[in-house]
Amino acid sequence: MNGDHSSHIATWQEHIRVLAGEIGPRGSTTENERRASEYCEQVLRRLRLTPRLEEFISARSAYQLHLLVALLMLLSFILYPLAGRISALLAALVALIGLYSEIRELRFRNNPLRRLIAKGSGQNVIATLPPAGDHRQDLVLIGHVDTNRTPIIFSSNGWVNLWRIFAATAFFLFCGQAVLYAIGAVTQWAWIWPVTGISAVAAVLLAATCIHADLTPYSPGANDNATGAGLVLTLADHLQSEPLQHTRVWLVCTGCEEVKHYGAVDFFSRHQADLYRPAVLVFEMLGRDGPGWLTEEGIIPPFRTNASPVMVEMAERLAAEHPEWKAHPTHVSGGNTEMVDALRLGIPAITLIGVGPDGTRFNYRGRELYWHKIEDTPDKIDPEVLGRAYAFAWALIRALDGAAE
Repeated sequence: MNGDHSSHIATWQEHIRVLAGEIGPRGSTTENERRASEYCEQVLRRLRLTPRLEEFISARSAYQLHLLVALLMLLSFILYPLAGRISALLAALVALIGLYSEIRELRFRNNPLRRLIAKGSGQNVIATLPPAGDHRQDLVLIGHVDTNRTPIIFSSNGWVNLWRIFAATAFFLFCGQAVLYAIGAVTQWAWIWPVTGISAVAAVLLAATCIHADLTPYSPGANDNATGAGLVLTLADHLQSEPLQHTRVWLVCTGCEEVKHYGAVDFFSRHQADLYRPAVLVFEMLGRDGPGWLTEEGIIPPFRTNASPVMVEMAERLAAEHPEWKAHPTHVSGGNTEMVDALRLGIPAITLIGVGPDGTRFNYRGRELYWHKIEDTPDKIDPEVLGRAYAFAWALIRALDGAAE
């Protein structure tokens, strides 16, 4: 299955073992995340590259901002009936601030509530490999080093599906609350406040979910996402011995992906102007299933890879030519990868991810993915799956370079 890639698979496994085994859980902005970034930097230096460790300020929690949104919606509900039109108008304003912040957060953009959440220091590790021939394009390879917490909403397929439904329902209830309170400030219709009691219940449930999540331990993160960062490091080694002809490669091990992609956002804000005809390849959870390539992902609203037709066509062709790799298109609902950070800037990008064709994030034909679970340890990684993913990723990288000729 692995052919000439067997030595690279062994190298990849060793990186996963160090990141998820020796270093262990790597929460965003924590000391262990920094240790993981320093390990990536050391590996790249041993390969005689000149990596840079670039620091940035990031949120510490993936859940704190959503907790604040829930609390604002509860405050809005409490304020509405207190003083007629004045309190109704104030309640509408509070709800709109929460809703605006939530929408901006879901789009990975700055918003008022980000000023209130706890912050810490994160870091990216970046190195570049020049082409053997003339420079005609750039390819950015991204894998994040940090890991998420392990709340009950990620404990099973049933729970994650319930969470997806609840999150979408709560969002639309909050939209309705803001609109109704704005109407109520003018009309003073008596039925508006009792009806929004449903939204208040959703806010209580959301707040409880967020508080619970931030009290749980971090995942060791072997599959999610030591596989991604480890693959970037492994490909760095491989590309040293077999450089691309016309493509400069950016090797990027990001931090703070799990708290709304602060690392990837920082990378593109610093380096977008330095990229020449770029494409982006993101690696996520490649040790248990797949490989798949994402055609769509997101929460509200979704992001699609229709901005990356060349990359998608190459993936489709390679999958058809090599059925033994079991590569397939897939999608993700209820989450995002760092692909979106390129797509929203107009940069072609796809994510290679280890989920089944139906887009499930936990279990496809008996393949448990250990997404945001305490059981996500190096012993769960399947070498055969790594072999398929590596062969597909390497072929896609070579195909992208060949297209530049």
